[in-house]
Parts: sequence; structure tokens; C-alpha cells
Amino acid sequence: MTFFEQYATFAVLVIVGCVLYAVIMLVNRVMRPSVPSPQKLTTYECGVESVGTGWSQMNIRYYVFAFLFVIFDVEAIFLFPWAVVFGELDATTQPSMMFALVAMFLFIGTLLEGLAYAWKKGVLKWE
Repeated sequence: MTFFEQYATFAVLVIVGCVLYAVIMLVNRVMRPSVPSPQKLTTYECGVESVGTGWSQMNIRYYVFAFLFVIFDVEAIFLFPWAVVFGELDATTQPSMMFALVAMFLFIGTLLEGLAYAWKKGVLKWE
């Protein structure tokens, strides 16, 4: 199989997937019952009647805290494949064991620098 045949196979799979998705959504829209009523159009939240408007202002600190969690979670996910590859490296492989070690320390150092900056700014204080 040539290089372009592999991309053609992938393109056909993407097109088939998109068409299948469109057909399923169309069949769903045609077959579902549609009986709107005022009670069905009200806001429903966990079995409790809603009071007031649905808009409320959130503290930006929650989003920053969640963003920091995602960053460090992704870092932890990157460490596992790196450790597997690092265990197979020796002096004869490319890249060398030392290059891989320095690259990971630079990666972790960059993230620790970001954590120190967030700590200094007081982002991690939960009030």
C-alpha cells in the first residue's frame, strides 16, 4: 500500500463516519415524537424546581484551578510512555539516554516554573 492509498483509506473512513452520523441524526429527528408543552419547556435541574434566572457569576479562580489540574494531569500521562521508552534506551540508541533525561527534566522544570508562578500570584488559595 502506498503512502497516498493509506490517506485515501482514512479519508473514506472519515466520509463514511460523517454520512453515518448524519443519517442517524436524520432518522432520529424523523422518528421522535414532538409534543411540546409549557411544562416540558421549563428548566429542570436534579429534581428541584428552578428559582430565579439561570445565569450566575462564577469566580475565575475555579477555571484557573481546573486548568492547572488538566495541565498537570497531562504531564502525568506523558511520563508513562516516556518511562517505557527511557527503559529501552542505551548508549547506542538515538536519541541517547542522556538526551531523553535532559528533555524530561526541561519539561518538568517548565511545568514547575508555571506552578511557582501560579503559587506566587495566589491562584492556588481556595477561599
